[in-house]
Amino acid sequence: MAPRKSAVAREAAPESDGLTTATSTSTTTTTTTSTSASTLPSAPFDGTATPLSPTGPAEKKQPPPEKPSDIRRRGAVILSFWLIVALLGLPIWWYTTTIYRANLPLDDMMEWADGKACRPVFPLRISIQASSLQEAEANHLLRLTQHALDDLNDFSGHHLRLELSPNSQTSEGDADSSSLSSIGSSTVSASSSAGSAGSSNGNGGSAVTVSSSWSASGGNSNGSGSGSGTPHEGDVALTIRLTPGDASTASLHPSQAILDVTYPPNSIPSLSSSTSALATFVATQLRSTFAEEQAVISYLLSTSSSSASPAELQRPPRSLAPEVAEALSRRTMRSLKYAPTYHLTFSLFAGGAAPSSWDIEAAIREYMQPILDVLRPIHNFTIDTQVQLYAAPGVQSPVLSKQDLSSFINAAEWPLSPSIGGAPTINFIVFAGNQTINTAAPAETHHQDGETDDSEAAAAAADSVATAGTTSQSWLIPQWGAVYLLPAGQDGSAHVSRDDLREPTLMFTSHLLSLLGTPQSGSLPLRLSTLSRIRSADLLLRASSTLGSLARLSLALRNIAIPSSVAEGVESTMWHLQQACNALGGPEGLAHARIAEAEAEKAFFEKSMVGQLYFPDEHKVAVYLPLLGPVGVPLVMGLLNELRAWLRRRKERAAAAESEKKKQ
Repeated sequence: MAPRKSAVAREAAPESDGLTTATSTSTTTTTTTSTSASTLPSAPFDGTATPLSPTGPAEKKQPPPEKPSDIRRRGAVILSFWLIVALLGLPIWWYTTTIYRANLPLDDMMEWADGKACRPVFPLRISIQASSLQEAEANHLLRLTQHALDDLNDFSGHHLRLELSPNSQTSEGDADSSSLSSIGSSTVSASSSAGSAGSSNGNGGSAVTVSSSWSASGGNSNGSGSGSGTPHEGDVALTIRLTPGDASTASLHPSQAILDVTYPPNSIPSLSSSTSALATFVATQLRSTFAEEQAVISYLLSTSSSSASPAELQRPPRSLAPEVAEALSRRTMRSLKYAPTYHLTFSLFAGGAAPSSWDIEAAIREYMQPILDVLRPIHNFTIDTQVQLYAAPGVQSPVLSKQDLSSFINAAEWPLSPSIGGAPTINFIVFAGNQTINTAAPAETHHQDGETDDSEAAAAAADSVATAGTTSQSWLIPQWGAVYLLPAGQDGSAHVSRDDLREPTLMFTSHLLSLLGTPQSGSLPLRLSTLSRIRSADLLLRASSTLGSLARLSLALRNIAIPSSVAEGVESTMWHLQQACNALGGPEGLAHARIAEAEAEKAFFEKSMVGQLYFPDEHKVAVYLPLLGPVGVPLVMGLLNELRAWLRRRKERAAAAESEKKKQ
């Protein structure tokens, strides 16, 4: 290092002549530089000095160029990541997040909902028994009556077809026994009062009296689910029994589906006549007999149209008078919604310690079970009973006014169980006490929740009040049940016998028929057969309406899931609807309509359909961003960097090729 220091000193000597201070400073600087230089690693001296750069430190050394194999390897790695994302990740994501929508026959479903696929038509067979007429006269009278009936019939849903009974020559007793066998070989009578107790029906219906000769199983002896209360396919809906008399009269048999018609002998039309007063009279009576059924079915058809607006639904049907439509609307609001099974709860509430027991099972078995058996093809029933002592009613007054009925039930303390097993519960309450209902003045009809309906005042007064100033022991609560006030015994007996329960049970039977929507006119077998047809039409229309609602729902919500089970349910519903439409009026039509309604409800309320509705698009973005951000950013940036490097290399190769051309 000594020779290097001497050379520096010789170069600095000429510049420092005459200036001692500058020489000293230069010497100091030279010394410092030499000292700093002494810290550098030693290198062989080549005899020349390296001058310092006047502009700053030396430029940064560039890394060596990448090898072509490294470039290809990096591109292959990036490409492999993107191939995994495109060929494996995206298909898995698409498969696991796609909402499955089964194909539904939307056009066919809307046709059922709009009533284009099926219009309920009930072909009813009317048998004519004319034992006193010659066969030619009977056939001619039948043809004239059919023509008159077709001219009077303004409702396309009923096709009344007359036929001459093959047993027209049988005696009247044989006809009676034949009709009796169709309802269980028993006598059923309907009257406007409940019997000797003086109780009147609070629902406007007629109390039902069943003779004790009707066995508990007589209503459904075949055990196949198609009881005798509803006509089998091909069975006669009504029998007309023609007998000679002094004048033309007509009356329905009180316990059988028979219309007894008497006629003067001179009213029989001749074989050459084209009109007959007797034929017109019979046709008019037939139309009157089925007028209520026609009105109910017409009302159902008019109110079940899915394309009708709310204002049109509130408007009375064109074929019905406004008062008739209003009465049917009140009946619909009073009746229970259809269910295949109802649970009947019979409760005995006593204000004190007695009575503490009752023969309710024997009373039900004798007075109500025959009706339940007849209703079995339409509904199933389960029954339970209970006794509650020291049960204070909501109103303590000994004479209850109409306004007190809505608050009589003490729902807070009385153990009125809700529906058991999913079936709707119908409550029948017997309260043992000394309370009665004052029916001296007409009042509003009361509902369970305490509301009143002023429009029903006149009808309720006419139906539930037999005579001014009398009292009643029973009233009906719409869509809930009924209450019967049982007078307490004078001896304070702790047991209520079967005979004491006769009137309450018969009244409850009448209330049950009203709650089920049974028609009010006609004999009991005729009313039950009418109920079967009404239920068939109601179920068919409800199932069709549900199909329309499901179709509109699938069109309105494109992101709703439609599992394959819904498509299968829709297919099953449409098949059963078609079968029900082809067999309306018989037990097969009712059975298919019940299955169709159940399948339609099951398909519409499929719980897996609404799962994706709770995840809107904003929710999906909030879920995906935290997951895709850490993965997507490196992949995208790596791809962009590789593309830029590829473009740069391409430009460099192009520039090099161009420079080579210029040199040549």
